[in-house]
Amino acid sequence: MNHIVKLRNIVLAAAIAFAAVLNLVSGVRCETSARDIEALSKASLIYIATVRKDGNQSKAAPVWFTTTPEKIVLIETRPTTWKAKRIRRGSPVIVWIGDADGPAFIGKAQLTTDDAVLNRIIEDYPRRYIGARVGFHKPTREKFDHGEILAIKITPVRDMPDAFKSEPGAPVPKLDAASAAH
Repeated sequence: MNHIVKLRNIVLAAAIAFAAVLNLVSGVRCETSARDIEALSKASLIYIATVRKDGNQSKAAPVWFTTTPEKIVLIETRPTTWKAKRIRRGSPVIVWIGDADGPAFIGKAQLTTDDAVLNRIIEDYPRRYIGARVGFHKPTREKFDHGEILAIKITPVRDMPDAFKSEPGAPVPKLDAASAAH
């Protein structure tokens, strides 16, 4: 039994090391920065801009949000929004935390039907937002199941500089640091 535990620990350490090497090579980080964790813990809104077909950023829209224990940002939206349409085609997102000129990061966004994500949104929104508690834009399992709303998972990739501002119509920064350096 002791050998199995040692082998498991070796495999786990190797997997962590491999992930770290991949992150260094790709320029994509796996965790939210300390700056963003602090800002997310204090914020009640985030502002999200997506990438238009012309490669420029959209106007940043305020949205309710929650996070996973790993600080991945979760939101919900109607399937007909520009945000949903652009994310469906692979648009990265720029997120400003707490304010339209707050700390910002660029991240990968994906639509998801993962039950854990849906449940987190359904349970957390009424806790975080009085409007959801009284039924205003309250996410429910039925709304997700009937396609009235979609869940979006946003994984931070890299922080934007502290002074980074929303500029609708401006080119979007590259998703990863390696591309941004060129």
